[in-house]
Amino acid sequence: MPKPSVAELRPVVHPPGVKDRRSGEHWGGRLYMREISLRITRQLANTRVTPNQLTYLMTLAGVLAAPALLVPGVWGAVLGVVAVQMYLLLDCVDGELARWKKQYSLAGVYLDRVGAYLCDAAVLVGFGLRAADLWGGGRIDWLWAFLGTLAALGAILIKAETDLVGVARHQNGMAPVKEAASEPRSSGVALARRAAAALKFHRLILGIEASLLILVLAVADQLRGDLFFSRLGVAVLAGIALLQTVLHLVSVLASSRLK
Repeated sequence: MPKPSVAELRPVVHPPGVKDRRSGEHWGGRLYMREISLRITRQLANTRVTPNQLTYLMTLAGVLAAPALLVPGVWGAVLGVVAVQMYLLLDCVDGELARWKKQYSLAGVYLDRVGAYLCDAAVLVGFGLRAADLWGGGRIDWLWAFLGTLAALGAILIKAETDLVGVARHQNGMAPVKEAASEPRSSGVALARRAAAALKFHRLILGIEASLLILVLAVADQLRGDLFFSRLGVAVLAGIALLQTVLHLVSVLASSRLK
C-alpha cells in the first residue's frame, strides 16, 4: 500500500483548529514542528506503530531530559534541548497518527497528559540538580536541587489546577468548560491575567521554554567559569512557579469555569 502524500495527510491530521487552539498547541508546533511531524507521520501511516506506542516514547524522551542535564557544561544543556524537542515531535506525531488511523482512545489522552506533567517536571528537577553541581568535585549544594524540585512541583500543580476543572465539572454532570468561561469575572483579576499573558513569564517553567533558557544560561556559565547564571535561573524559575501556582488558582476560582 503506497504511503499517503503530504497533501493527502494534511487536511486529515491538521484539521481546522489544530494549530489555532488557544491552550492546546505549543508555539513550537505552530512555528516549525508540525511541518516536520507531518513527514514522520507519512512514514508511519502504513505501519503497525500505534499512537499510544508513540506516546510512551514521547514520555520517555521528556523524562530523559533530566539525566541529560546532568552532563556537565554546555553539552548537557544541548542534550536537554534535544530530548525535549524529541518530546515535542512525538507529541505532534502521536495525535496526527491517531487522526489518520482513526485510533482514538481515552488512554491516549490520559497518557499524553501524564507525559506533559513528567516532561516539565524532569526538566526543572534536572536543572536544579545541574545547579547543585553533582560532579564538580566539591560540596554539593542541595539548595539548588530543592529549588528545582519546588519549581517542578509548581509546574505540575498549575497543570493539575487546569485539569481538575474538567474533573470537577464531570463529577457534577456538567458539560466541558467553554473558552469564554475562562475569563475572570473580576476586572482586576482579568487585567492581571492579560498582563501575565502579555509578558509570558509563566511559560518559562514549561519544559520546552525552560530547556532553551537552560542552554542560554549554560553558555553564560561557560563564559563566566562557574554556575552563577544557572543558579540564578533556578531561583527565578522557582519564584515564577510559586507565584504562578497561586495566581492560576485565583484565576480559576474567579472565572466561570466552576459555575
